[in-house]
Amino acid sequence: MTLKKKSTDFGQKKFIQGILFLIGFTLIIIFIFGDHGLFQLYKLKNEKKGVKKYISNLRKEREDLGIEKHRLENDMDYIEKLAREKYLMSKPGEKVFRVVPKKK
Repeated sequence: MTLKKKSTDFGQKKFIQGILFLIGFTLIIIFIFGDHGLFQLYKLKNEKKGVKKYISNLRKEREDLGIEKHRLENDMDYIEKLAREKYLMSKPGEKVFRVVPKKK
């Protein structure tokens, strides 16, 4: 009887160890790949970096547009330069020559 009891105790220990291993393994998987796990945290940090970079670019663009707006409202030389280059305007008596590059 003692041999049978030892083998039963050994079987129960193995069963309990197996159950504990499965529970531990499941918790580790949830900790790494769950909704609030390490993998999700890594993805969110990368997304946060991207959003911060995007915001930084938008702030720089807003600053550049503010400078452009100020120049368009106050700088007559800049307005004249822009009108000459972009719209091919000229002063009275001036001739505008357009240079067309050769095609290869």
